[in-house]
Amino acid sequence: MYGYSSDRELYLKRLRRIEGQVRGLERMVEEDRYCIEILTQVAAVTKALQSVGLGLLEQHLGHCVAEATAAGGPEAEAKVKEAAGAVARLLRS
Repeated sequence: MYGYSSDRELYLKRLRRIEGQVRGLERMVEEDRYCIEILTQVAAVTKALQSVGLGLLEQHLGHCVAEATAAGGPEAEAKVKEAAGAVARLLRS
């Protein structure tokens, strides 16, 4: 079981809301809406996705990485390295 499992339904609800926002962006482009209005919505979708990513990262650190480091050994080192890679990817986005 993964760290986010207890909040799985909340994540699904948020992702469905984001999906709706992206469909709204598509409609805005189809309707030839003003650039700044579209860019404002792009920023909102980006922020929403970043929020989901940070929540998942926090739960990964608190559950998966914490369990691996408590057990020690090579798996602990691998989980920390994996988490550092995830942080780097989030920072680049």
